[in-house]
Amino acid sequence: MSRGLHLFGITGVPEVRPGDDLAALLVEALTGSGEQLLAGDVLVISSKVVSKAEGRVVAADTRDAQISAETVRPVAARQTPNGLSRIVEAAAGPVMAAAGVDASNVAPGTVLLLPKDPDGSARGLRERLRELTGTAVGVIVSDTAGRAWRDGQVDFALGAAGVAVTDDLRGAVDTHGQSLEVTVRALVDELAAAADLVKGKLAGVPAAVVRGTPVLATEQDGPGAATLLRAARTDWFRYGHVEAVRASLGVHAGMVEPPTIPQGDVPTRLTRALEVAQHNGRAVLRFEQAGRTELRLLTDQVEAEDWFYLGALAERIRAAAWSEDLAVQLSVTAGPPASLWITAQDLG
Repeated sequence: MSRGLHLFGITGVPEVRPGDDLAALLVEALTGSGEQLLAGDVLVISSKVVSKAEGRVVAADTRDAQISAETVRPVAARQTPNGLSRIVEAAAGPVMAAAGVDASNVAPGTVLLLPKDPDGSARGLRERLRELTGTAVGVIVSDTAGRAWRDGQVDFALGAAGVAVTDDLRGAVDTHGQSLEVTVRALVDELAAAADLVKGKLAGVPAAVVRGTPVLATEQDGPGAATLLRAARTDWFRYGHVEAVRASLGVHAGMVEPPTIPQGDVPTRLTRALEVAQHNGRAVLRFEQAGRTELRLLTDQVEAEDWFYLGALAERIRAAAWSEDLAVQLSVTAGPPASLWITAQDLG
């Protein structure tokens, strides 16, 4: 690595339409601004313009149907004042909001899908740039995503070609002589995030050049950004916490309405937790009394199996309530009919 990087946005790129020669548009814009691609440069381009050039524009009044169509696996869903928000594994590969389906900066009544093969898109764009300029550069197709545990979004590499994807430092020795065991830098993600500082959705700057990283640009296309996708067996966070609890209780996506944002009051959240806990279970009656909820078995006879069921139901309620940020106190009273009393308190 050199001791400094130079980043600049590519201005003057016209509105991209299906079938456009995207590489030619970029080269023309660079030439018009007095710039050119140099060996070792890394071109970072928004997936949005790649998708437009590839004709990934679909007629749709809302994103919902297309999000479902582009979803490989749901991760988390929440009802919001603006509708259902979903985090999913997208057909293009990464886990992200709305499967990457975008309704911004497109004509009303249409939505934009991610490229079908982001690494393939990067390879094709790289080859076309080499044909036009005679220069081999790295290409990163970038998109924007949120991050677990942190607010805000950053750009990441959706696709890559001709650029080192990672820098594996495992086995190297630090300044204190200690061996590094887990450090693998995601170079393409770092470059995508850096380039976003000089790009901009609102400024009409869809691409940028990162200069000063000659050791990162590679002669071969390389393995692509898909190699950064975490395999299911190593994914500690495969579900949202609510979805993980529901799955453990045998309640999967679509069986019960997802939680809401904002969360709602305690009675609303407890009602939802009770629905999850009782799903596909024995029928019970529910009563409200003095701030407590009572579940009564629909039977006049209290058998041994009734007590077993109430005990199991109590633990299911405790787990489901925790996923709604509620702490519950539970007690069973004799019948007939046998009853399970519940009081709930907000953990927040």
